[in-house]
Amino acid sequence: MGILRRQALCLLLLASCAVPTDPSDRGIHRRLQPVQLSPLLAEVQRRAFLYFWETADPTTGLVPDRWPTPSFASIAAVGFALTCYPIGVERGWITRDQARDRTLTTLRFFAHGPQGPESSGTIGYKGFFYHFLDMTSGTRFGTVELSSVDTALLLMGVRFAARYFREDTPEEAEIRTLAEQLTNATDWRWMQPRPPRIAMGWKPETGFLPADWWGYNEAMVVYLLALGSPTYSVGPEAWQ
Repeated sequence: MGILRRQALCLLLLASCAVPTDPSDRGIHRRLQPVQLSPLLAEVQRRAFLYFWETADPTTGLVPDRWPTPSFASIAAVGFALTCYPIGVERGWITRDQARDRTLTTLRFFAHGPQGPESSGTIGYKGFFYHFLDMTSGTRFGTVELSSVDTALLLMGVRFAARYFREDTPEEAEIRTLAEQLTNATDWRWMQPRPPRIAMGWKPETGFLPADWWGYNEAMVVYLLALGSPTYSVGPEAWQ
């Protein structure tokens, strides 16, 4: 699973590089030229996209951790889905309006969902989200942890969506506003019980998990987001 997540993270980072970030691009959608893939890789890409598009709950945007057996939702999978939707637009598999509506539904769910220190009935706390959410209620699944890395993977998808949907329309403006709201709400300093490192997670029943993120692995996305936070940035020593 670790290898798959690292590969997915690499794809997420590469995808973000392909989207114009200059504010002057707002209101202008320039269709990117798709990379020419072999028929096999093209089909793998299409099926990967369809997993997220077809399994996501259209009313919340939540994506199951697995399929076809019944499953809870994975917030990391939601982050990957938010990246997949623009790829689907560029490949011609869905329309921009379809991708925009699904993205907006997803961001509204996470931005307006209940947060708090309670052990049940919430989707997160301090701007972080639980690793798994119930596909029906949308709240914490079982006794899973508030996950720093899975929140980071979700936020990477959120940030990607904000960069892609830059047209001057009320819907796309709301996507950018909600993305900023979600980014600013994440209290990275709170997730540092043993500074300068960032904890892997927290549970309302027992507090912070005993392990911290460090090293050359998926922790890098955690620290990059924490260092660049406009509201709760951590010190540069966290990267060392």
